[in-house]
Amino acid sequence: MTENKIARCASAAVVLGLLLSTAGCVVAPGPYGAPGPVYVEPPIISVTPTYVSPGVGFIWMQHPRYGYGWHHPQYGWHRGWR
Repeated sequence: MTENKIARCASAAVVLGLLLSTAGCVVAPGPYGAPGPVYVEPPIISVTPTYVSPGVGFIWMQHPRYGYGWHHPQYGWHRGWR
């Protein structure tokens, strides 16, 4: 009887050990996989001139460093931007 009890306890301990050792290791993959990068288009922003055009031929455009301002193809930026 004691040998039967020892065998039962030993097999129960082995089964319990197997269950506990694999409890958090198995993870099923999601149905669609990982989500890819999402591109959100930036909103269109309209920047209007804050003062009247300084002369004929000046175009309202964006300066890479100073923001928006008046630019002339021949004379460059109004107010001396470089």
